[in-house]
Amino acid sequence: MKIRIKGNSVRFRLTKTEVELFCKQGQISEVTEFQSKKFYYALEIKSGIKSLQADFTNDTITLFLPDSVQTSWATDNVIGHSNEVDWNDKNTLSLLVEKDFTCLDNTIEDQSDNYPNPKLNSEK
Repeated sequence: MKIRIKGNSVRFRLTKTEVELFCKQGQISEVTEFQSKKFYYALEIKSGIKSLQADFTNDTITLFLPDSVQTSWATDNVIGHSNEVDWNDKNTLSLLVEKDFTCLDNTIEDQSDNYPNPKLNSEK
């Protein structure tokens, strides 16, 4: 699972195996270890919500998807889920969880478990 943070925007990208594992278990997490502390990020199923939500507690960014997503996301054509969370102040948090596609340009990153990029066929 990859995380990208820029300003008030958080995006998670999951490989095929990670999406399948998430749908089976209802959660998936990663850790980045620094010298003085660990940074965690996780995706979890949550009952009683209708759209993507987030929280940051105990050094962990957790994005929550509605439980209705758990049974279908690994097998459907839905690429991702997004939401703009308004904290009733001047700040809005942009959230996105999506399936990770192979890159169109050359990269040294292992992409063997990524989803085929739909733009690859359209460029031929």
